[in-house]
Amino acid sequence: MVNFIWLFFIVSGVIFAAVNGNIDTVTEAAFDGAKTGVTVSFGLISILVMWLGIMKIAEDAGLLKKLGILLGPIIRFLFPDVPKNHPAIGYIMSNMSANILGLGNAATPMGIKAMQELQKLNPDKDKASPAMCTLLAINTASITLIPTTLIAIRLNFNSANPAEIVGTTLFATIISTAAAILLDRYYRFVSSKPPKSKG
Repeated sequence: MVNFIWLFFIVSGVIFAAVNGNIDTVTEAAFDGAKTGVTVSFGLISILVMWLGIMKIAEDAGLLKKLGILLGPIIRFLFPDVPKNHPAIGYIMSNMSANILGLGNAATPMGIKAMQELQKLNPDKDKASPAMCTLLAINTASITLIPTTLIAIRLNFNSANPAEIVGTTLFATIISTAAAILLDRYYRFVSSKPPKSKG
């Protein structure tokens, strides 16, 4: 569906530009956009490689295990229906750790693996389990302490102070994460109540 929406926007934009005699502007914008995309990608690659390297060092040094122990009580609170030593817990912790460091691209594979493991625990394979909904809500809320990717983009565009967004990011992530957890708890409570009998 999203592909059709983008196709509609592209085709209608080209037609509108052709009707108004601005087809050269479209061509120029397409090339400029491609050039900007490549430039931004190279800037992001360097930052992501650096942080992934730091995470690998932290993993080898045992810091991620300590972070996992620190996050353990929070994970057990958020995912009470997942067994303590299930592989999904490790993937969830890795996913949350990467998100906390603002490494959304690094967090995605861990999130997918966590969902696959949670699906194995899901009694109804055609419907998302409460644990899967919780993981989705937390990822959508985008818990972030260090917005690494955004700082990299701002650096790439020569921002005078690329890290100035850290404060507002913390405020936004506290609000969004709190809202996601509260709504998740509410819907878990509602779904756990037995349906009222009619009559």
